[in-house]
Formats: sequence, structure tokens, C-alpha cells
Amino acid sequence: MTDSLLHYCQTLRSDTFVHGFLPEWIQVRGPVIELTLPFYAETEARKLIATDDFLNAYTWHIHGKVEALPRKTDAKAVSSRNIIAVTSGKGGVGKSSVTVSLALALQASGARVGILDADIFGPSIPTMLGNKQAKPEFTEDKKMLPIERFGLQVNSLGYLTDEEDATVWRGPMASRALEQLCFDTRWHNLDYLLIDMPPGTGDIQLTLAQKLPVTGAVIVTTPQEVALADAQKGIAMFRKVGVPVFGLVENMSYYSCGACQHKDYIFGRDGGKNLAERHSIPLLGEWPLVTDMREHLDAGTPLVQSSPEHPVSQEIITTAERMAANAWQLSSPNAPND
Repeated sequence: MTDSLLHYCQTLRSDTFVHGFLPEWIQVRGPVIELTLPFYAETEARKLIATDDFLNAYTWHIHGKVEALPRKTDAKAVSSRNIIAVTSGKGGVGKSSVTVSLALALQASGARVGILDADIFGPSIPTMLGNKQAKPEFTEDKKMLPIERFGLQVNSLGYLTDEEDATVWRGPMASRALEQLCFDTRWHNLDYLLIDMPPGTGDIQLTLAQKLPVTGAVIVTTPQEVALADAQKGIAMFRKVGVPVFGLVENMSYYSCGACQHKDYIFGRDGGKNLAERHSIPLLGEWPLVTDMREHLDAGTPLVQSSPEHPVSQEIITTAERMAANAWQLSSPNAPND
């Protein structure tokens, strides 16, 4: 019975669990099934189980034990099992809001998550988290302790400079400052560190991709052609330096009217989907442009943290768990090859 049950669990599949629940993840104890995932995706796992009456009759205990995925071996170590660069080919596509939302969604799923705000010329993470006045503490060996906010570990140049000051640095100086921000922060036993990268594909982005111990990247775009062209350059850049692309998030896919929920595809339609298919990378999510999202970020209370049951928050959680699953599927030596 146990062998047949393990086999049956592999037949239950979704965009997050493309090979079902693998036998090595499962322990069966009578009416109880223990599911230990190598990434955090409990919400999506329970949705999948609920679609099957046979499996739904069992009591499921679901845990996450995040696997450390391969990364560049010649880069300095950081106390995080996985480091994911969130990047865009151009500014204005909502990369920072996507970074904050993904981090909070992973944290809500049970993961230990940090954010490194590497958008050095426009650090907006402190504003979105509502703690612009926070300052990091320093240890005796002059290492920075990350700021704690909503269960996240965070560091940003925005915590170290006056918010009205302009950062006027040439490329090499900016790159060195960001390396220091990453390696001189005392991150504590993270499962995922998300790096909010500067927009573009120039010298700074290339240096960071090569020198930081990045596990993989997520590309953020909007549906219109001008953004897609730059997102394509971002995909090419990471592939050239040997960093896997875990997927693409299409932000502002459509405007959703708060009164009638009518969808207006103001920036075009299916741009992200077509780009992902053309480059054989997963489309992780298509997020709408909604007033609630903007209002909560401006207030420093991100939607996924303050209103987790909001439909957009649920879409964000699905995207984050799909990202974690795809990272494992694409990079883990323990993932099925087919």
C-alpha cells in the first residue's frame, strides 16, 4: 500500500510540482502523511492535495527543509542557502515592489528570508517597508547587523544615508560599495536572500552577477515592447555569466478596476508569456496593477503582509512558491532530469 501511495503522489502535478510529490519527500504513518519539501511551497501543496479526494482524506503535515543550491564557487560565502537576484532590464517596472512582495510571501510560507537592497541609486526598500529612519547596528568587528522588519532581515544603502542625498558614484565605486553591503552584513542563517538589483545590464550589474554568490536570477518586466526588449538583455546577461534564470514575473499585466474588477490590458497583453516561451524560462506570475498594492507600499505596509487573503496577495504567494520550486527543479542535483 505504501509503495502504491508513493507512486500515486507523483501523479498529482501542477505548475509548482511538475513531478508531483517525490517519494523521498514522503513518510506515511497510517492516516498521516509527512511531506518534507526541499523548498517552501506549503500553500501550493495544500491546494494540490485538495483537488484529489483520495489524498485529501489523509492528514498532511507539511514542512520545509530548504536545500542549498549550487552557486559560483569562486565568490565569497554569505550565510544564506540560496541567493536570488531580482532584476530588470530597465527602471520603472516595479522590480523593488516585486522583491519586497516575493520576500514577504516566502517568509509567510515559513522560510527565513532577507533582502539586500542593491539598487544603490534609488534605494526604495526602506520606504516600502515603512522604516526609513532605521539604522543598522555594528558589531565589534565592524560588521552590520541587518534591520529586522516583518520577520525579514534587510539592509540597504537607504539606511546608511540621508534620504534627500543623491548618490553620485562611478561604476567601480558603486560596485565596491554593494559588495561591502552584502559581505559586511551579518546575515543570520537565511534560506533565501533576495537581492534587489539596480536596473539595467551595464558594468555594475555584470560585476555584481560575477562577484556575489548568486544562485540564480528572476527577471521582472511589464508587457509592453520597450520593457520586454530590455528584459531580454537581462536574460542574455545572466546566461553569459553562467547564472540560471529561475523565471520571469510580469508586473502590471493589466489594470484591475476596484469597483467592477474589469481587466484593462493598458500595457499590452501576453508580452511576458511570449518572452518566457521564446527563451524557455518559466513564467512565474502575471500581477495586476491595483490601487491597493500601491497604497500599501506607499504606507510601508506591503499588501501581502497586511492583507494576506487579498486576491493579489494570494497570486504573489503562488508566484513566490513557484519561484522556490523552479529554483530547486532547475538547479538541484537531486531534481528529476525529465
